[in-house]
Amino acid sequence: MYNRLDKPALFIVDLRPMRPPMCVICNHDVAEQISKSSNLFPYSLPKSDITRRYTDMMGPLSIVLAQNEEWKSFRKQFNPGFAHKHLISLMPCILEKTQIFLTKLDRYASTGEEFRLDVLCTNLTFDIIGAVTMDIDLNAQLGEENQSEIIPLFRKLGSTYRYSNSGWKYLRPLQRNLISRQLNARIKERIKEKFEEQSASPKPSRSVLALSLVDTHELTPEVLDRTCDQLKTFLFAGHDTTSILLQWTFYELSRTPHVLRLVCMELDDIFGPYSNPIQVRDQILEHGENVLQRMTYTSAVIKEILRLYPPAGTSRFSAPNTGFNVRLPDGQDMCLDGLVLYHCESIIQRDQAVYGDKSDQFIPERWLETGSTIPASAWRAFERGPRNCIGQELANIEALVIFACATRRYDWEKVGLGSTKRDASGAPIEKENGQYEVQSELYNTLEITAKPVDGMRMRVKIARA
Repeated sequence: MYNRLDKPALFIVDLRPMRPPMCVICNHDVAEQISKSSNLFPYSLPKSDITRRYTDMMGPLSIVLAQNEEWKSFRKQFNPGFAHKHLISLMPCILEKTQIFLTKLDRYASTGEEFRLDVLCTNLTFDIIGAVTMDIDLNAQLGEENQSEIIPLFRKLGSTYRYSNSGWKYLRPLQRNLISRQLNARIKERIKEKFEEQSASPKPSRSVLALSLVDTHELTPEVLDRTCDQLKTFLFAGHDTTSILLQWTFYELSRTPHVLRLVCMELDDIFGPYSNPIQVRDQILEHGENVLQRMTYTSAVIKEILRLYPPAGTSRFSAPNTGFNVRLPDGQDMCLDGLVLYHCESIIQRDQAVYGDKSDQFIPERWLETGSTIPASAWRAFERGPRNCIGQELANIEALVIFACATRRYDWEKVGLGSTKRDASGAPIEKENGQYEVQSELYNTLEITAKPVDGMRMRVKIARA
């Protein structure tokens, strides 16, 4: 639609009577006007009611659904849990969970069997976010028989949001609500345990759960419900988007040899020529954030992946007769009252007016160029303004640590969609831009967030030194 309309700054899709009319935002400057603070909206334009479709996943009292002063109070409450110094202190936990991830990959490398990378990445990020939010080991990577019951319930709940044409889709809301109730019961059990622990022997903790219970002297139903909804929100957002980032990065590195080579050269320079994960772990533990700060090219790769494959967008709403106006690039002022305002990151972050003719290509170097003309508002993977993602630094630290440990250790091969096209001799066919040609394009599907449609089916081998 965007291309057929000659790439406008925004366009309106009339979805009545099913939903309110939606304005698709395609320009970074317009998106910035919507997400920033203003006299009308000090905490930026409020979220649209469409977000409430995910109430069963996050809970009606979630920070994501909160508005104005209520949202500000939540954000202030949880900021200490995502402060830089605290996140750096979590690296031993991230490394411990990453070692389990590598053990799983080593087994697949030894057998040569095909596997779904999304399962491995999701279990890894679930383990990490479980520790960050609940001071608990979810054991997500230790097999279904050892996992916390929270893990399969989250999976079942997420699956109810997949698009379906079958008649069973009309029962989805009922199924979703039932699973959500079961999940709530498990999380509330943990809240009660934590409350008793803190009452008996207070210990310093900056987990979301601990911060939620600060100054709580009685565990009322209201406190239980509010705390449960925050935990569901952070568990979902904290595992899902980082897992998607890991999957797309390993895929793009597997089909872009010159980028992979530069990442490996940077890691060699930082950690030495050996890719033994124990040695990498020990150096990260010894040198901490100094090591991560040196991973500038790897950071550029992460930023480019999030540009090309943003996991989610945001939708806002200005009520009728509010008087909310934006200025378009041509200088025209437009009132957007009464419209759902959808920031389409997959359009904004591939805008040729900003990123040039190669806006669809994987080029990490664009983030390292001196004198770059890319405006800050044109990269919105974690959104911008007051309501930007509170966990973005955690996601970045997780990704850097995992890539430091795993990138040089394995050779990745995509199976099925997105697999490499080869010539008669079996060698990969390389395009002019340095990427391998593929048999068919890999793409995302919608399941609350945008995920690789086939679960990122892969094979791995131990890389030759």
